[in-house]
Amino acid sequence: MHEDHETDHHDHHGHAHGHGHFHDHDNRYTDMQARVRALETVLVEKGLIDPKAVDAIVETYETKIGPKNGARVVAKAWSDPAFADWLKADATAAIASLGYAGRQGEHMRAVFNTVDTHNLIVCTLCSCYPWAVLGLPPTWYKAPAYRSRAVIDPRGVLAEFGLALPKETKIRVWDSTAELRYLVIPERPDGTDGLDEQALAALVSRDAMIGTAIAGVPS
Repeated sequence: MHEDHETDHHDHHGHAHGHGHFHDHDNRYTDMQARVRALETVLVEKGLIDPKAVDAIVETYETKIGPKNGARVVAKAWSDPAFADWLKADATAAIASLGYAGRQGEHMRAVFNTVDTHNLIVCTLCSCYPWAVLGLPPTWYKAPAYRSRAVIDPRGVLAEFGLALPKETKIRVWDSTAELRYLVIPERPDGTDGLDEQALAALVSRDAMIGTAIAGVPS
């Protein structure tokens, strides 16, 4: 059955590649990535670093430290209608007002999930990603399989992440570029009216801000 989805494409460039959730491998690296890999290999061989420790640090920045910035943006948008309007009109400025700006996030656009539309972020040619609000990109985001299938079969990709959307929900796929990156603002969960911004931010995961999940619910 044909999936009802839209894709926004832009010309862009970048070279960061990887593998992970989708198991496809891409062994092309930029000069900097190659140097980092070589240095890591030497340090491991000399017994100066533990590769498991490196993996743990990367995982922390991918899933915990980095995404907290984006979660605060989402929580403020949920609780402050004026900020939400600003985020829709000029996400770059609104996000910068909270102190989240810099390389890999100079130009941002916030896309809001609704009852009728779910947004999904991808970078089809490389791994452009809003570091300022989401930290390091997960390995699966850089995988060739995700980069291609998110456009061709977004509903199937979401199902692999455990997110089954109603058939009537339209899926809109946004293609990030080196010039413009996206942040998904998930729908605010029911039963959160009495929560402050800190409690709301705790419900927002990195994956929800990419679009491969939805916000959590209060425990």
